Amino acid sequence: MFELERFSFIAAIAAFGLFIIFEILRMIMRRRAPKAGGVWEKDTLGTVFAVSGLIFITISIIARAIITGHGPFSNMYEFSLSFSWGVVAAAIYFDWRFKLATIRNWAILAAFILLLFASTLPSRPVPLVPALQQSFLLSAHVAAAIVAYGTFTIGFVSAALYLVMSHRKKSDKSQLELIDRISYQSVVIGFPFMTLLIILGALWAHIAWGRYWGWDPKETASLVTWLLYAGYLHARLVPRWRGTRAAILLVIGFGAVLFTFFGNYIFSGLHSYI
Repeated sequence: MFELERFSFIAAIAAFGLFIIFEILRMIMRRRAPKAGGVWEKDTLGTVFAVSGLIFITISIIARAIITGHGPFSNMYEFSLSFSWGVVAAAIYFDWRFKLATIRNWAILAAFILLLFASTLPSRPVPLVPALQQSFLLSAHVAAAIVAYGTFTIGFVSAALYLVMSHRKKSDKSQLELIDRISYQSVVIGFPFMTLLIILGALWAHIAWGRYWGWDPKETASLVTWLLYAGYLHARLVPRWRGTRAAILLVIGFGAVLFTFFGNYIFSGLHSYI
């Protein structure tokens, strides 16, 4: 089972690497020969690589869960693997729904970088510390984080793309409106899961440490992240805050997501063991 986990992990990296190479070649060929047709016109092969990578990550996570007897929540290697799964799943979903491959491509590049980061981390399973032995609750907590962080990555990519395209002299207004809509929809999906993430974390904290909230650095960072995305949803109700200002707020919000995710390397506190 350990061999299956490692093979699937490496295969996922290879699949996303091939995806990135194919998409770069496809972009070059379409610019040089817009009517080239064939494999460069259709994105079928890119979709195959993306879906294959998602399947391999899924197999790796399941195999590791069988090996360890718990969900992917005991260390940064498992968190990074789960985060990348959430990003790719969200990228494929939004590509299927909105048919805008550019956002999918950049999101999968982010997932690929996350997997490369995970490959540098210790992956050997170790016994759970007492605070992590509430397996079901922690699994639900991490599952909520996977959906929230995955969709927030789509929001960040689309917001960044909006900011770049809006400063071009010849920007397609309908395209900008679609990108802005994708940004909003990503937060509409992710924000309830971010809320659930904090609630489940509080319940876990009560079981593990005897209190629901203790202003631990990572708890505080999660709350700040939640407030930023709540602010974004509120800003969308104000017409003059839509577009560029909302996109900037999403970029800041995702910065808070990364700050929270990598907080183990920054913060001390009760979450430092992960």
